[in-house]
Amino acid sequence: TKIIMESFHKRYLHVGPQTLLHLVRQEFWPVGGRNLARKIVNECIVCFKNKPVSCNQLLGNLPAERVTPSPTFSNCGIDFCGPFLIKYKGQRKGTFQKVYIAVFVCFATKAIHLEIVTDLTSNALIATLKRFFARRGKCTCIFSDNAGNFVGTNSELKRLQKLMSNPDDKLTNYLTTESINWKFIPPRSPNFGGLWESGVKSFKYHLKRAVGSVKLTFEEFLTLTAEIEGILNSRPIVPLSTDPHDYTPLTPGHFLIGRPITSVAEPQLIEKSDNYLSRWQKITKLLQQVWKNWKRDYLNNLHLRNKWQFAKNNVSPNDMVILKDSDLPPYKWRLGRIQEIIKGSDGYVRVVIVKVSNGIVKRGISQICLLPMN
Repeated sequence: TKIIMESFHKRYLHVGPQTLLHLVRQEFWPVGGRNLARKIVNECIVCFKNKPVSCNQLLGNLPAERVTPSPTFSNCGIDFCGPFLIKYKGQRKGTFQKVYIAVFVCFATKAIHLEIVTDLTSNALIATLKRFFARRGKCTCIFSDNAGNFVGTNSELKRLQKLMSNPDDKLTNYLTTESINWKFIPPRSPNFGGLWESGVKSFKYHLKRAVGSVKLTFEEFLTLTAEIEGILNSRPIVPLSTDPHDYTPLTPGHFLIGRPITSVAEPQLIEKSDNYLSRWQKITKLLQQVWKNWKRDYLNNLHLRNKWQFAKNNVSPNDMVILKDSDLPPYKWRLGRIQEIIKGSDGYVRVVIVKVSNGIVKRGISQICLLPMN
């Protein structure tokens, strides 16, 4: 029965299960034909290549850097966006200058720091890191993607991809000297870096609505960038309370200056008749209360799984897969074989190393499609 239905499926150009069952019943009456027709169509390699289904797995646990209280920007992610065009003061026409924005996002508090980068070179990136460390303190670990999603003929994008994926000796020596650990997420897996991707999206949201198509000078662009940073650091990171007396939700600004960036400054309390010891104890208590609210409100919301709620069978070595490529139609995606699997702390596989015709690549499982082979 299976051979007959496979023959009809190929003869009539890979029809769907309903049409396949109808055609077979013109000559035969297969027992359990409806289930068998679905199985034939689902296991057809040609049909799967034209309409592949991505792999997924149970949403993983948050990394320790996200749920451990730590100094602001001690563990952060970095991403670039741009280019943006600026003009010289008094310029009306001519060639505009390109600038980029480096977005730093704190893993623990979601605080954002924005830096303007004028060139995509190692020296420019090192200078950006020096300015960032001078203002926010030295980082312990920096996370980033390897710019594998920048695909195109633009020379700036290629330079950014090369800078992020293959740091040269200058950048490597600087990071080693400063004792900074730089970690990369798997290529073409932006879901691993959703924290800084959302930061880039929020920055562009305010920039486009404030500027539009107007060309700014460097000073104007720098001022606007600082204002957007203040707005982003004043956003609540926890749901707003229904209590009318609780009108100051927790924001990244509480971890930076003790209050939201855009809030009105509090009056001086020097005239209060408390001794210095009790005053400092009160300040320490207020700081501890901020972290207590962070644990109670912020962490509880982080652990909610809104998608990928069910565990799936792990992929195995030697499984045949198709690698997703947004620049090609599905039937032209590359075929590969899983060479090695990388398990998370919970034992589930979310990253694999795949051998393809021209080498070995590393991908998240959301970027591969497992072929239905027996």
